[in-house]
This record gives sequence, structure tokens and C-alpha cells, in this order.
Amino acid sequence: MALPTTAALLAGLGAGLPATGVQAAEKPAPDAPRNPHIASCRTDIEGSRVTAFCHNPYPGVDRVRLHVECARWWDIDTDSAPVEVGPTAYVELTQRCWKEVGNAWISHQPEPARP
Repeated sequence: MALPTTAALLAGLGAGLPATGVQAAEKPAPDAPRNPHIASCRTDIEGSRVTAFCHNPYPGVDRVRLHVECARWWDIDTDSAPVEVGPTAYVELTQRCWKEVGNAWISHQPEPARP
């Protein structure tokens, strides 16, 4: 069995594979229509703890959830309860693993603006 070449490994990294084991993402599926009126969120991973900071500058309500996959097979993955982020509101969501975090992302359920 031949080992992959350096060029093949670099091509894999250029194809969107994470360079580190930890990835924070909030990308919609490629076929899904992008909704520009969702809360702006960012995730911060420190050791085994993940914190999401979300701000909604839009008139509609966005329901956000933090999802965390832990790196160890025996560590339990977690999903937060949905939290409503109203117009001009700000929320922080926190989850953790016992050991290392493997992946963390935020999901959105936007509602149309109320008249």
C-alpha cells in the first residue's frame, strides 16, 4: 500500500478539509437557499468548552442551537435547546465535552418578521 504524496495531502487540504482537528462551522448546505436574515454568530473553543455568541440585527426572530461533537468516542455529543434571538437581541450558548472538542456549529430556524 502506497502512502499519499505531499501533493495529494496539500490538494486535500485545499479541498476544504480542516487543518486542525477542530472546526467551527455555520455553513448552509450547498443546495439550500441562503437566508440573509439570520443572527450573526461566532463560536469560541477553549479546551473542552464551546461558547457561541449570537446577535440578531434583523426584525425577525431567529431560533439558534449550538451543536458540539466531542473528539473521543466515549464522550457524549451535545445539542443545546433552541434559544430565540429576537430583533436586536444578543445571546450566549455554552456546551462542553469531558475532553477535546471535535467539531462545533450553530443551526438557525429563522422566522419571518412580524408586521
